[in-house]
Amino acid sequence: MKTATLPTLRVEPGLRKSAEAVLRPGESLSGFVAEAVQRNVARRRADVEFLNRGLAHREEARRTADYVSPEQTLVKLERMLKPHVRRKASR
Repeated sequence: MKTATLPTLRVEPGLRKSAEAVLRPGESLSGFVAEAVQRNVARRRADVEFLNRGLAHREEARRTADYVSPEQTLVKLERMLKPHVRRKASR
């Protein structure tokens, strides 16, 4: 597979210095930037998938008229949160 290049990226000198300051041993600035692009692409894909699932569930709820009230949702969330709050308080 042939490789391709990303467009040249001009940044403020301070940003370049900050990026270079966090490089791990043996890591290049190019590798750091490539990894950042890969992670951002993956995050954006996940965002789109999340949104699409939400929209599909909304349409299914509209179609079936099967809704959960905000009050029911809050009660369930509070039940889920209680053990974590207790655990944190006991530390």
